[in-house]
Amino acid sequence: MDFIRGIAVLGLVFINCFSFAIFELNYTPLTTPPPSDQFLNILSLIFVEGRFRTLFTLLFGAGLYIQYQRYQCTEPLKKRLHWLIVFGLIHGFLLWAGDILFLYGVSGLFILRYLDCTNEELKNKAAFFTFISLMTIAIFMLGLNEAPLYRDSPEYYEIYTSYYQSIGAHFGQNIAMSAYMLLAVPILLLWASAGFMLIGILAYKYGVFSKGLSKALLIKLIILSALFISLRLMLVPYNQGIGYALQEPVNELAALCVALLYIHLIVKLCDNSAHIGGLIQQVGRLAFTLYISQTIMQLLLFKVFFPQWTLSFNRLDYWLLAISLVIVQLIFTAIYCRYFKQGPLEYLWRKLAKINREKIA
Repeated sequence: MDFIRGIAVLGLVFINCFSFAIFELNYTPLTTPPPSDQFLNILSLIFVEGRFRTLFTLLFGAGLYIQYQRYQCTEPLKKRLHWLIVFGLIHGFLLWAGDILFLYGVSGLFILRYLDCTNEELKNKAAFFTFISLMTIAIFMLGLNEAPLYRDSPEYYEIYTSYYQSIGAHFGQNIAMSAYMLLAVPILLLWASAGFMLIGILAYKYGVFSKGLSKALLIKLIILSALFISLRLMLVPYNQGIGYALQEPVNELAALCVALLYIHLIVKLCDNSAHIGGLIQQVGRLAFTLYISQTIMQLLLFKVFFPQWTLSFNRLDYWLLAISLVIVQLIFTAIYCRYFKQGPLEYLWRKLAKINREKIA
């Protein structure tokens, strides 16, 4: 599971990197984009978009269930989740509005009541929450009707100027976007996150994290992945209407199927051996620290040292940057783990949760 978590946290860089330029716009193409843009967009829609975030969500649900089995009560888990929410709020408001820690903390608290459910009850709840999420997102997206924006247009340059006029402007806009994201959590994000966490619990209980998928389920997921990915690619040209509204729900389903396939492949690759992929396992054990460090590195690059990248970067440039950041984090992990067993933020999180547990005792 550490190996899977390591792959998930490193994979996040390849999708989050677009949002550090101008958060709410994500990637904005040129009027005439280079051929690499289309190729990398297709590659991303097949292997990256939403996949690693979903992988993390499945792992988070499984991790909660493992800790529940250890403690046999939810009180210690609540304290850990409360502190995760605090870290998420700090991360979101001070650094980057795309934070997922707050969402995971709130979703984790929500699903604690279902940890004792039977497998059948978990299936029903997971399906119900996922259905609510997909319907809500589709309805929300249906109401959007925005004209396409291009990076070489005067409109984009005006937005860029407002974002990069000062560090204070960045913080002000980030706080506003973080407040908006907090409002979106219970409406748009909580249900999918909770549903996928319950699926992660089911996957753990069925041994998917230790043995992989059964042959029948593996075939079904391969077929479903191909169908959802094909449909998502067919919806690419739409920028309004039903076709546009269906893009994200279809991508969520594709992400779930592909993430489960990733787990199966990693389990078969590792074969439950502690000697395979040792460095990636160490990355997984430092996931919290590395996730926050990704934010800090990219904020420094885009907001302080190279703000012009926002105007010049195409998809290939972002991917090359993501690869560079992954290499940096691998080197850091290899050196750090020679001397320490825990990451600094992992250590702080456990210490804070332990203090609360001692008070409860």
